[in-house]
Amino acid sequence: MEKIQLNVQPREISGRKVKILRSEGFIPAVVYGRDFEPKNIQIPVKEFERIYAEAGESTVVYINVGKEEVSTIIHDVATDPVSDEILHADFYKIRLDEKITTYIPVVTIGESPAVKDSNGVLVVNVKELEVEALPQDLPHEITVDISTLKKIGDYVLVKDLFISDRVEFQADPEDIIALIQEQAGEESEVSSGETSVEDVEVGEKKEDKDSGEEKEGDSEDN
Repeated sequence: MEKIQLNVQPREISGRKVKILRSEGFIPAVVYGRDFEPKNIQIPVKEFERIYAEAGESTVVYINVGKEEVSTIIHDVATDPVSDEILHADFYKIRLDEKITTYIPVVTIGESPAVKDSNGVLVVNVKELEVEALPQDLPHEITVDISTLKKIGDYVLVKDLFISDRVEFQADPEDIIALIQEQAGEESEVSSGETSVEDVEVGEKKEDKDSGEEKEGDSEDN
């Protein structure tokens, strides 16, 4: 990936006066990190939006403050809850020779035959996964190919994913990332939250047990 660079300006305005910056088309921001004196900066809105769309919160952004270049990742972005306007941004200074742990967004690609042909429902259990890697090895996103999910009950586990030998997942390898379920009836609900393969297997065994008990009851009645 091409090196992402961002030219910024030192910021002297702080507090409530930052509204002036926003009215002039700038975003107030700060750069901080371990053994690094925080620096208040300001960035043109359009430039930040372009960089944020490209880098997200997991790709290294090299900030140029005058003649100084600082390697960072975008750590936090505050937005207005109503207008979604960007209000403030935090950049965290990193060392390129030290691994960091961060969350990477999960994106599904492809089309599941179970959804297309069997009227199944795709359930994505997680929106992001925690990984550990050197900053320059962090992916922008984690893609999950759902075209392998061919029938109801198929799923993708964390251990099925691979980015590179230099990126290590911090989640349980047995956690389910995505699965195909039957269309929910009026009384059925699709569960939310993390699910593991054991949960699915336990559910299947319970259904088999209930079915067996019903058959046994029928035979006694006869």
